[in-house]
Amino acid sequence: MAEVTLTGITKKFGEFTAVDDISMVIEDGKFTVLVGPSGCGKTTTLRMVAGLEEATQGEIKIGERVVNKVPPKDRNIAMVFQNYALYPHMDVFNNMAFGLKLRKTPKAEILKRVHEAAQLLGIEEKLKSKPRELSGGQRQRVAVGRAIVRDPQVFLFDEPLSNLDAKLRVQMRTELEELHNTLKTTTIYVTHDQVEAMTLGDRIAVMKDGVIQQYAPPQETYDHPSNQFVAGFIGSPAMNFFPATVAKEGDRVVLSGASFKFVLSPEQSASSFPDQVAVGIRPEDLNGPVSDAENSIELKVSVIEQLGHTLLVYGYVDETQIVASLDPHKHIELDSVIRLSVNMKTLHVFDPVMEQTVI
Repeated sequence: MAEVTLTGITKKFGEFTAVDDISMVIEDGKFTVLVGPSGCGKTTTLRMVAGLEEATQGEIKIGERVVNKVPPKDRNIAMVFQNYALYPHMDVFNNMAFGLKLRKTPKAEILKRVHEAAQLLGIEEKLKSKPRELSGGQRQRVAVGRAIVRDPQVFLFDEPLSNLDAKLRVQMRTELEELHNTLKTTTIYVTHDQVEAMTLGDRIAVMKDGVIQQYAPPQETYDHPSNQFVAGFIGSPAMNFFPATVAKEGDRVVLSGASFKFVLSPEQSASSFPDQVAVGIRPEDLNGPVSDAENSIELKVSVIEQLGHTLLVYGYVDETQIVASLDPHKHIELDSVIRLSVNMKTLHVFDPVMEQTVI
């Protein structure tokens, strides 16, 4: 196992900057997730660690070794791709053993490693099967097994679950987490799915336009997003944002719109506010309906989605559409106007120009 250190990494394709001066440390044995929308630079970053792309500038270290000029095969890493990349003419055993054979590993050692990995992944009975005879989940297990047998310092995963159906994704996500808890190998995992990021990562790096917006444990990213982009990207359903005007009432700061008024606590009021802000409220931090108007919003209901475990109620606050996640047993009618209380302890406020967190 090894620590992976990226220092000032930039990747340019002609005039386009795909990754822009990022620095991060992936600790030995930790599971780090790079997450962000398509085109944010997460896969390019992973490919530079793998050696499949050359960094335009900056330094990549695996352990104590700078690997910028080291070929991929000599970096002691193993990569699992989105499309499995299995050899269709080989059975499962030979797909998993292929890399070891290239390294002239003794046959007895190959046999031992492949069977141990197959047992760990629950595919021992499939070792003689061809990839076409396997389900999507089984093919992904073979791809992971091929990486495991190499006993690398670092695992690299490039959206490995994106080709699976929703139920199988959840199952494989759990299996990957169990696998990491067993092997404790340093892992870098790329996904656009923030649920995968939150559930799998010891730390997650949220990326946008080739820049890391925040690099922190999942719960810290959720509770204390560094800016409005991170706040809106992490969480499902996404955080609601709407504009508010800032005023002072004694030692308290008041945020108001046409149909709401939020009085901040003394601790919250101690921050420095611009005249206009963006208020951020997570759907699960809205409750009701309530009759009390203090620290609440008025919502004109436009859509209702019953999901069993929660009731998603969409509507408008002034001119802004938001969503609330409510008790599924509440009776809400379409086109009604309801009042919802706001959990003021978890209220987020952002500078709408700089998009940075105020509170």
